Amino acid sequence: MSAIKPENLLVNRFRGYFPVVIDIETAGFNAATDAILEIAAVTLEMDADGWLKPANTVHFHVEPFEGANLEPAALEFNGIDPHNPLRGAVSEKEALQEIFKVVRKAQKASGCHRSIVVAHNAAFDQGFLNAAINRTNIKRVPFHPFASFDTASLSGLSLGQTVLAKACRTAQIEFDNSQAHSALYDTERTAELFCHIVNKWKTLGGWQVPEENIKSAPESD
Repeated sequence: MSAIKPENLLVNRFRGYFPVVIDIETAGFNAATDAILEIAAVTLEMDADGWLKPANTVHFHVEPFEGANLEPAALEFNGIDPHNPLRGAVSEKEALQEIFKVVRKAQKASGCHRSIVVAHNAAFDQGFLNAAINRTNIKRVPFHPFASFDTASLSGLSLGQTVLAKACRTAQIEFDNSQAHSALYDTERTAELFCHIVNKWKTLGGWQVPEENIKSAPESD
């Protein structure tokens, strides 16, 4: 009989990268000029049998940076009022610093050497994330600057769907359109979708727990 050590399973799965699911709601499509309005992140963990699952979630409403552009069409689309005092918004710098603290702690616990963005249409979110990092002059950044996992591409390959809502429903993940375009909601659904795809690959005979992570269990009396 064998027992599986949970240590370092995640570090082996993605070649030392720690996956963090990110979603950013914005006031336009230009990362250099348009405001970030919300950001959420979900860290992931792997159990002793090698199954990936969501772990911790962190979410912030964000104040538009000074001079930021606010496209009316974008605000109408996501339904966010950036001037509503009840949002409890914080600065970009505060939001990123708090998220990075959570990410670095989870990354260290997993034994990974760097984090990697997981997002739906990842180039969009990563572009806004990098622009905010540059604006706020944050030096300790856990994320790789350009590598990412794009769940739009992954779900297109594995599920035949590229739209988040349709991919989730195909994967039998509940998706409520009335809650969509909230960074918190979309990040949590994207995390479930990414875990579904990774775990499905495992059930099909893809990645398995490495032999070095298996040790003999002590004999029972």
